[in-house]
Amino acid sequence: MGFFSEPVYTPEYEVAGDEVAVFDTSKGTIRVSLDGEGAPIHVANFCELASAGFYDGLKFHRYVPDFVIQGGCPNTRDMTPEQVASGMPGPDGMPGTGGPGYRIKHEYDVNPRNSHVDGALAMARSQNPDSAGSQFYFCLGAQHFLDPNYTVFGNTIEGMDVISKLRAGDLIRSIRIEHAQR
Repeated sequence: MGFFSEPVYTPEYEVAGDEVAVFDTSKGTIRVSLDGEGAPIHVANFCELASAGFYDGLKFHRYVPDFVIQGGCPNTRDMTPEQVASGMPGPDGMPGTGGPGYRIKHEYDVNPRNSHVDGALAMARSQNPDSAGSQFYFCLGAQHFLDPNYTVFGNTIEGMDVISKLRAGDLIRSIRIEHAQR
């Protein structure tokens, strides 16, 4: 199935509005306040994936100094940190090319708080505006030129020091959602 034939998915998760994503990484813990009001589709999608354990065991696969650290590609699951860091293909394909098997609608033009500040959490996508799925990135410094094209769905409230230490190959042990729907 080609990417553009993947369905546009509407998450079933009902956003509570005070969700906090807790990232347990090999470099430490990061806490992110999720913006369910400004980006409800992205927050619901992320909460569904995190709650299902989708991110557990994945690695960050892209690091660009003073720009972003990116993760969420399932192709990294069965790769060693060294393999991911080297940029080599894994058994499921190249890191950075995988997703959940669907895509979600963009929200960057309707989110009043869509600001790529230092520590912002946003969804990666391809050229198609409605192509985000599971891959996310943290901004390493303000990246406001991304504001008109990528959806920010959270801001770091603890762990900026951890984000600054992350590199390609570092492990996402788990992501849990606090204050999630019951």
